[in-house]
Amino acid sequence: MRAVVYHQPELYKIEEVPERPLAAGEVRVRNLVVGVCGTDAHLHVGEFGPRWPLTPGHEIVGEVVEMADDVVDLAVGDRVAVDNTIHCMHCENCKRGDFNFCLNGVALGVQAPGGFAETTIASGTKCYPIGDLDLDAAALIEPTACVVHGLDVLDLQPAADVLIIGAGPTSQILAQLIVHGGASRVTIAAPTQFKLDVAASHGVNQTVLLDRNDFTASADQLRTLAPHGFDAVIEASGAIGVLQHVLPHVKSGGTLMIYGMASETSTIEIHPYEIFRREIQIKGSFAHAYGFARAIQFLRAGKVDPSGIITHRYSLDQYDQALASLRAPGCLKAVVEPQR
Repeated sequence: MRAVVYHQPELYKIEEVPERPLAAGEVRVRNLVVGVCGTDAHLHVGEFGPRWPLTPGHEIVGEVVEMADDVVDLAVGDRVAVDNTIHCMHCENCKRGDFNFCLNGVALGVQAPGGFAETTIASGTKCYPIGDLDLDAAALIEPTACVVHGLDVLDLQPAADVLIIGAGPTSQILAQLIVHGGASRVTIAAPTQFKLDVAASHGVNQTVLLDRNDFTASADQLRTLAPHGFDAVIEASGAIGVLQHVLPHVKSGGTLMIYGMASETSTIEIHPYEIFRREIQIKGSFAHAYGFARAIQFLRAGKVDPSGIITHRYSLDQYDQALASLRAPGCLKAVVEPQR
């Protein structure tokens, strides 16, 4: 089969890779649509724990083409979304149910072959049938699962006033689910107008156009919207220059969630007294433990509307363009379609 293969950071080729036989419990999936994520940009430069050689791509939707004899509840021809996480089930974190912190965890597309290939091998237990769900909606299952986990961690109170910084695909999904989840107001702030327009079309109450190079230039507008701060501020851009300045926009007793992916080595300066005096909680959210089934329910129910989110489509041979699209202001969400 053909696959994107990295042998070291920033060095990849489209290669012919032999397809190994299935082990017990495994299925072979013919990849139909695979989302391109900011994580892939970090993996490209060697961050987030890649294992070489590596085929990236962790947002996988495809069709089952082969199954081990012991796989149940699936059939050849089923369309499935693949949960890319593999947990050891025997470390101390797994034993207490904290699978997201598995000490021996492996992820397809990070430490094991992923979806930027014609086929992927996955555990049958991690393949979720999608039935007749539209492929564009199915392409958002993995990021929606990540959002579901983030909302579990955030634990918003009813009627919360929420600010989301960043208007990428995950921010769009966050905004939609928070709008449907009982917030009194959802504001989204980002530097790209068309992304703000997509968010507004999905029910966001307020949008704020940021200066990409000077977040503080928008401070007055945000302060006008929420003079005493927002109940929750979700920093989903991963931009350190933004994160450095958001704390004053968190209401006393409120929560700052760090959701965006900054570089592993990035740092910010905070004032502990402000956290102490104003009783601000700082939370993080990583990956999608316990979220896949609920993500599919949200998409089936229309609580996450995919319209306008996928803007760019590429073949395997266009992987370089797909990767570059992550930095293009005109791209909201790109996918690779390996069968093109």
